[in-house]
Amino acid sequence: PHPSLIIGPDTLPANGGIVFVFPGQGSQWAGMGVQLLAESPAFARAIDECAQALEPHTDWNLLNILRADRPPVATEVIQPTLFALMVSLARLWQHHGIHPDAVIGHSQGEIAAAHIAGALTLDDAANIVTTRAQALTTLADTGRMISLPVAPDRAQASIEHLGLDDLHIAALNGPEHTIIAGATAQAETLIAHSKDQGIDARTIPVDYASHTPHMHAIRDQLIASLNGIAPQQGSIPYHSTLTGQLITDTSTLDATYWHDNLANPVQFHPALTQLAENHSTFIETSPHPILTPAIHTVITPPAAAHPTLRRDHDGYHQFLTSLAAHHTHTAKPT
Repeated sequence: PHPSLIIGPDTLPANGGIVFVFPGQGSQWAGMGVQLLAESPAFARAIDECAQALEPHTDWNLLNILRADRPPVATEVIQPTLFALMVSLARLWQHHGIHPDAVIGHSQGEIAAAHIAGALTLDDAANIVTTRAQALTTLADTGRMISLPVAPDRAQASIEHLGLDDLHIAALNGPEHTIIAGATAQAETLIAHSKDQGIDARTIPVDYASHTPHMHAIRDQLIASLNGIAPQQGSIPYHSTLTGQLITDTSTLDATYWHDNLANPVQFHPALTQLAENHSTFIETSPHPILTPAIHTVITPPAAAHPTLRRDHDGYHQFLTSLAAHHTHTAKPT
């Protein structure tokens, strides 16, 4: 026995593939990835490649952002920075011989997932994530997003009961976790009503209503800006949280797809449920696990979900701990 000893379950999965899971916004923290940059040449190389891909589209430097004393606040910085972290962490897993049999992304996480799947070049993915984030800044202070620990049908019933015609289901994260977005005043009404009902409604720290019709205001701008991207057929199955289904032809992930990704509900739970039918390992490739609780709602042991890093624990030791947890849940005894 030892505090650092990793022991797997008595029963290991008989089969089943590995899924890399890429979250959207929310996993950021000050200093994320900095220690790993110093300790892992493979991770540092991947970050450098991402920095070069982002440079033509930004007026800031990725390494400077990562090494800052405070986490990024502006949307146009947070989202590309998280994209770079997620891609680089996925490459670190692959450097250690762990390759996904499928990928899935939540909201902007779909961009990183599409790149790892081989559907987007790094340059095209960097273009999409920066253009998308910059377009969102034009919608500052136009809406709110709320996290509700209730089923989607219950959330919708509350919206209709209160007559809130500019609130929409923005994400289906789990059987009892729904994201609502829309007009600011109506969002505040729903929060107050939910709290009166004993529901722990929480405001998400953004000032726009992603994954709702509010995003149609930037449709033409976004599609025109991304007209030059060239999606291609990927080599790893890509499970879309726009459609909730496997996309067999990833050359369809064009500019229109990335607008629709932003303007429609995130079908994370339906897509995840489908994946859980024939995959037994889910690895959240992010600086802090925020989707792992949702993953646990659709899997049962010996299937497992593993984080990569954790807030304030981003060194190579933390990654190796995650790698060891994966090993003990999948390796067959000799």
